[in-house]
Order: sequence, then structure tokens, then C-alpha cells
Amino acid sequence: MIRRTASLVAVAAALLAAPALAADHATPEQAKSLVAEAVAYLKAKGPEEAAKAFQDPKGSFRRGELYVFVFDTDGRYVASGANPKLAGSDAAQLKDAEGKPIVQAMITETKDKPNAVIDYVWLNRQTNKVEHKHSYVTRDGRYIVGAGTYDQ
Repeated sequence: MIRRTASLVAVAAALLAAPALAADHATPEQAKSLVAEAVAYLKAKGPEEAAKAFQDPKGSFRRGELYVFVFDTDGRYVASGANPKLAGSDAAQLKDAEGKPIVQAMITETKDKPNAVIDYVWLNRQTNKVEHKHSYVTRDGRYIVGAGTYDQ
């Protein structure tokens, strides 16, 4: 009887933990909202101040696995919430884990329309695993602002 009760408690705990694990993943709506906030901030403050805010690991533009990244239309990193050291580097030829040129896709997909979703495979810094990612990007003038979610 005690063994059965312990088993039931373990199963119940596992079931209750599953939604908590799923809740750690960001939603597409959260990513889109973060991008909209980042675009507004970029417009209001300019690229230098915005880059500082986007790259602050304890700032309001970092939310769990969500972070803001910004490229210019030449493919240079303006800001990376995941790795601030990338700012200023040329990412025009950056490819994902499967060889997809992701920055070029972002530039191309936002050339004639301001918003796009780019699917690729990327390192999730929260799980330290390479996962499928869906980045929501918006072009505002010379800047492509994005944030992405991982498959759950």
C-alpha cells in the first residue's frame, strides 16, 4: 500500500511538473510583442541607446529564452541580446545548424513587407540544445529587429 501511494505521488508530481516545463518556453505572441516594443524603443531612442538596452542581460528586453537581436540591411549585427560581443560583426553570411543562410532570409523576406517569420535551427541558450526556432522579424528603415521562440 505504501509503495502504491508513493508511486501515485510520483506520477502526480510528474504530471504537475510537465506544464511548468512547457511554461518556460516563450509563445509566438510574446516574441511578437517583444519585437514591437523593441522597434518602438529603437525609433524613440536611436540605435546606440537601443543596442545597449537590448544587450543588457538584466534589462527589460531579456525575457527567459526571449531576447532581441538587430541586424542592419547590410547584414551587420547592431545588437544581440544573446551575445553582446557580436555587435558590429558581419553576419551577412551567417548560417544555421543546417546550412540555411538566416540573415539573408531575414533581409530578403522583409524587403517588400515589413514583417516575416523565419524558421531555422539554432542553439537555445536556456536548454543548451540546438532546436527549431521561429523568429519574428520587423524591418524598420535600415534595421531588422527580431526575437524568436523554440519548438515546445
